[in-house]
Amino acid sequence: MASEYSYVRTDFLGESPPPARETGAIKWMRENLFSGWLNTILTFLAIYFVVRLVVGVWPWFANGVWDADNLAECRQILDGATGACFAVLSDRWTQMLFGIAYPADGFWRPTLAFILLFPSVAPALFAQFVPRKFLIATALYPFLAYWLIWGGTIMIPIVTLIGFVVAYFAFIRLERASGFFMGLVGGVVAAAVIWYLGGFVTDAMSGFLALPEVASRDMGGFMLNMILGVVCVSLSLPLGIVLALGRQSSMPIIKGICVIFIEFIRGVPLITLLFVANVVLAYFFPPGTNLDLILRVIIMITMFSAAYIAEVIRGGLAALPKGQYEAGDSLGLNYSQAMRLIILPQALKISIPGIVNVAVGLFKDTTLVSVISMFDLVGVIRGPILSSTDWTGVYWEAFGFAALLFFVICYGISQYSQWLERQLQTDHR
Repeated sequence: MASEYSYVRTDFLGESPPPARETGAIKWMRENLFSGWLNTILTFLAIYFVVRLVVGVWPWFANGVWDADNLAECRQILDGATGACFAVLSDRWTQMLFGIAYPADGFWRPTLAFILLFPSVAPALFAQFVPRKFLIATALYPFLAYWLIWGGTIMIPIVTLIGFVVAYFAFIRLERASGFFMGLVGGVVAAAVIWYLGGFVTDAMSGFLALPEVASRDMGGFMLNMILGVVCVSLSLPLGIVLALGRQSSMPIIKGICVIFIEFIRGVPLITLLFVANVVLAYFFPPGTNLDLILRVIIMITMFSAAYIAEVIRGGLAALPKGQYEAGDSLGLNYSQAMRLIILPQALKISIPGIVNVAVGLFKDTTLVSVISMFDLVGVIRGPILSSTDWTGVYWEAFGFAALLFFVICYGISQYSQWLERQLQTDHR
């Protein structure tokens, strides 16, 4: 007898979980490590070489000696075993970070300047998360860092800051009334007057909030690399933008000057420019002028990197379709408005990988200053450390520490650039 009742489902069945091979780590390994017979072979070869490398290098780290007064004592402690002599780092870490002549009681000053660097650049690097009003910290940081590292009265950076502020407002007022050129001249004159008058104020208040002065020849170690890297990258980016726009200018004189500058700088090795900064650059200034060596090196490295950044940005400008320029014209924008609001934001977005590549290369190239007798991190290792009788022959430990410091900074710059590209991505790929 047939049943009088039937079952009717009133809701849908839930989705079944995917197979284990299609989720999580198993899926990732199938797609990236074992997607074919060739990739499988390469994966096992890579695992083999990595294991061999770790097994071979691990005793060198595991048996490392951190407490010894010299290399001979390290070898006595190791007693023939494989191991590193990390005691050189324990003994000379202050020289590696701050140089050989920076006052020991003043190490807190560059350390504080380095710590303040991160909250100071955050409003500029992470503008979408930090309110714009905190950009005042970014503007004040260079003057505060100069006072902390070089010392002297705080009136010097204050007067310098006031000069820049007055020059900016003078430029804005005159640029609106009489044009860009008159605004630029007015800003320069205003800054010169403020700095001239401020010199008398600085002399009269030389003891106000004064720190012990440190000469530039006493700067060294990784601190010197950081100073050169941060300052030169910060200055070369706006200069590179100006050079790129000048090279595309319709005015032949401006275009010719920019072309000659870029091609000449790009055709000369950086080490040659450093020798010029050390020996020749002083001849271009009035007699008796004692221009600081670090300032001369900053000028040359900034010019060098600005020439390369200019070509990178010019590539970004050339990549934009002609319609973007026509869009500015159709909206009635003048040249500066179209560049600031339409063209440059897109060109700089395209140029981010190239700009970061130049910045990373520039930071690593700061080690070349060791050839002109400036004791940066590499100069300290090659000079006072390896030439001493205590640590002669300690190469891997010292240069490995230097490589680690540079890797951390350069890898951080690279990761930030990739994050920024993802934030600025407007397509839907």
